[in-house]
Amino acid sequence: MRRSARAAVVLLCAGLPVLGACDDGGDDTGTKGTKTATTKATANDFGCLAGQQLKHSVTFKDTEGSDVDGYETGTGATGIVLSHQSNNDVCSWIPSADELAAAGYRVLAVNSNSSEVPEIEGAAARLRSQGAQKILLMGASKGGTASLVAASKIEPAVAAVVSLSGPGLYSDMDATKAVPDLTMPVYFLAAAGDERFAQDAKDLDKLAKKSHGERLETVSGAAHGSDILLQQPSVWDEVKAFLKKHA
Repeated sequence: MRRSARAAVVLLCAGLPVLGACDDGGDDTGTKGTKTATTKATANDFGCLAGQQLKHSVTFKDTEGSDVDGYETGTGATGIVLSHQSNNDVCSWIPSADELAAAGYRVLAVNSNSSEVPEIEGAAARLRSQGAQKILLMGASKGGTASLVAASKIEPAVAAVVSLSGPGLYSDMDATKAVPDLTMPVYFLAAAGDERFAQDAKDLDKLAKKSHGERLETVSGAAHGSDILLQQPSVWDEVKAFLKKHA
């Protein structure tokens, strides 16, 4: 998913002139122009960031020491780690990240490097180092599974977890073993027409016997993962209410 820094600048300057992505609204001559070009050359645009959003493109370490790219925005005492599903990348979470940041959260949306749980652990540690006192995890599909497993490992414990269509098993991640140990509130959400994942949500919910504030919701339709929130704004409102309650 990485692009060369030079390619990112060329695409931005060619395709987004009206947004001022290449000049930040300043003049394009002298030292200031050179400094702006250098700043943009170091930013990963992920193919979807533009303008001021590029300033929120970051690279951090997972707990295995590997680089992970992400989108970090917002301030506040509560941090939220967003993890995407396998057929998406960090771009699928950018609008939600910006909305949550505007609501007062410090958000880090991860662009998966396939380390899954270690990258979520690393993201949580980064948010804490930036001032977050509470951490919430939210993931879609494989990101939901990874969030559930990460929640069983992260110390101090995260405040709550949201799993959107997270399967019980994904690759070497086993949420069926992690969920029974979770004591924080967990929100399992899936669409009824997304049959396998709806059943996994129900099965995981039954395992969450120690969770204080556990919740299961099966919504209409067949949308998967974060697409549920895009297609059903009222469900997104419920998820935001859950996050706010445990922030």
